[in-house]
Parts: sequence; structure tokens; C-alpha cells
Amino acid sequence: MKTKQPYRLIISGGGTGGHIFPAVAIANEFKERHPDAAILFVGAQGRMEMTRVPEAGYKIIGLWISGLQRSLNLSNLLFPVKLVVSYIRAILIVKEFKPHAVIGTGGYASGPIMMAATRLGIPSVVQEQNSFAGLANKQVAKRVSKVCVAYEGMEKYFPKQKIVLTGNPVRKDILDVTGKRERALSQFGFDSGTKTLLIIGGSLGARTINESILSGIEKLIDARIQIIWQTGKGYYSTIKASLEKYDLRRIRVYDFLKEMDLAYGAADVVISRAGALAVSELCVTGKACILVPSPNVAEDHQTKNAKALADRNAALIVTDKEAGNKLVEEALKLLFDDQLTEKLKSNSSQMAKPYATRDIVNEIEKLIGAEGELVKKSSGQSLAMLVN
Repeated sequence: MKTKQPYRLIISGGGTGGHIFPAVAIANEFKERHPDAAILFVGAQGRMEMTRVPEAGYKIIGLWISGLQRSLNLSNLLFPVKLVVSYIRAILIVKEFKPHAVIGTGGYASGPIMMAATRLGIPSVVQEQNSFAGLANKQVAKRVSKVCVAYEGMEKYFPKQKIVLTGNPVRKDILDVTGKRERALSQFGFDSGTKTLLIIGGSLGARTINESILSGIEKLIDARIQIIWQTGKGYYSTIKASLEKYDLRRIRVYDFLKEMDLAYGAADVVISRAGALAVSELCVTGKACILVPSPNVAEDHQTKNAKALADRNAALIVTDKEAGNKLVEEALKLLFDDQLTEKLKSNSSQMAKPYATRDIVNEIEKLIGAEGELVKKSSGQSLAMLVN
């Protein structure tokens, strides 16, 4: 009787945290179920996944690939060459590693590796985080086995029969922030009887949100609310210096929040950008929120993400242009409008997909169960050394 070979996965996704985090979350969930699995990541040389993925404990190979720039430059002229070279490299990686399945979460490297997988007949899954499909995922959608999405109505981008509505992977520690409220308030040194505002703009921060809050800081202080403010590393020193003249007894300023579960747990209202993962976390935590979509993203997809919530009365939207004049005022209105706050919380909770990672890995397992044994039982020794 033959011994069953440990499962082998290739996962590709990067360029931004929005692509990297789901990729790592999927890998972690699969590893929990199959500890002997070999998982290899494929990313783009010079991008943040080349450091973030190893930090998460996984090996990664970088492809010579980048995106098209808006201005005419050498990088754009080299793009066709990079694409061909990366595709050939991806074919070799897949042939040598012999994965049971290949998963793409978007980003520059995801396109070539998913094209290689589908060309070689490997079971494949793409995970689309946004309500507007990314270029890499759209390119391979007709050829992959399954498309896991976070929003309804994605039939306009992907074949309907391949779509599975799973939601986006979120950190496990935020699945029950309500039960952490008292501990969270204590952690920040806050009073349970005072309204708390959480301000986040992503790990790198958001200039518009930071400037809008800073310009209205006196109104926020006068309202005697509590504030948790993640500025992003690039803005932290400037904002800290600007706040020195104010009473900061109710304000906590951080460059980066490591314990996001406690930040969500303490918050009554959240101000945030509308990245796909931020929106998913806000729904899972059931928070009343004001979304300020970044205008500096492909196809204005953050506005589409925000509207998906706003159209269901699950969030308020303040545009980037309006933020300077309206953001602080709208935040204070919402904080002290208990009826509207409860309505937003209830509606956002109904949109939550807390078990997205589990459901995505379930889909991968179904494919492996149906087709995984078709993959030849071969060691793939040279690349196996990278992941064992």
C-alpha cells in the first residue's frame, strides 16, 4: 500500500499587504490542518512579500515582474520582456515543485504563476479581495478551477459557475472583540463610560485622514472623547510633535498598532480607509465606521468597497476631498448618535464573513481531493529543499 504524499501548495500574492495577508492566512490554515504540507510562495522581486513572507515562516521565490506605470519609462518598455521571462520561470517552478494546487491572491507575480498552473492543468484557486477585480485575477479567471470572492455581484468579472462567496481572511484574534472590551479599555487606560474613536489608515498611514484629524483635534478634545490614533510610521513623528501643546490624557497615538483586536474592542466608532481587508475586519468586528476611500488606487476600487457597505447602510462615506472639512464633524455626530451607531453595527455585522479562511481552504481541499491524486508522485528535490 502506497503512503500518501504530503500535500504541496504554491501560493502567490503580493505588492501590498492586501494581497500578502490573505496569502499567509491561507497558508497558515492549511498548515494547521496538514502540518507536513510543503508550501512555497512565489512573489515579485523587490516587493514587500519578499520580506513579509519569510517573516511568517515560509520560503519564497521572486519573479522578475512589475506593474505598468502611468508614465512612459524604462520599466514600461521592459514590461513585455519581464512578463515573458516570469512566465517561463513560473512554468519551470510549477513543473519542478509539482504542487497539488496553486493559489493566487493578486499582485504582480500572481499572473504568471496562475497562467503557468492553468497551462499545466494544476488545480487552481484565485482569491479576490475587492469588489472590483484585480487585473491578474481577471486574466486567469476563465482558466482557474475556483474563484473565491468577498462581495456579491462578481459575475461581471468572473464565470458565475466558478465563483464561491467566502469573504476575506481576517486575523483570528479579532473574531470576538466584544468580549475583550473591558480588557481593551484597561490596556489603553480609558474609561468605560466615555466614547472612544479609533483612527486607522493602514499600516503605512493615510495623509488625508491624519491631516483632517490634526486640523480638528481641538474639536475632538473639547468633545471629551477618547482617541486611539494609528498614524502610520511616515507620519508619526510629525503628528506627535504637533500634539505636544494639547492635553493628551484621552489620546493615544501610535505609528503602528500591534494589538488591533484590543483597538477594535475599545472603539465605538472607527475611521478608516476602505481597503478590502480593513472593510472585512470592520464587518467582522461589527463596528460603526466612517470610510475615507483612497483615490490613489487602481480603478478607484476603495470607493467601490466603501459603497458596498454604504449601499446597505453599514457604513458612512466621507470622500478624500471632503475629509478636511467634514471628517471630524461627521465622526462626532456619529459617536453621539446611538441609534445610527447601532444601525451601522447591525448592518455591517450581517455582511461579515468571519470564517473566510476556513471556507477558502475547504475549497482547496475539495480540489485536491478530486484532482490532487492526478499530480505525479515525484519529489521535486531541488525545489523541495527550499521548503523542507
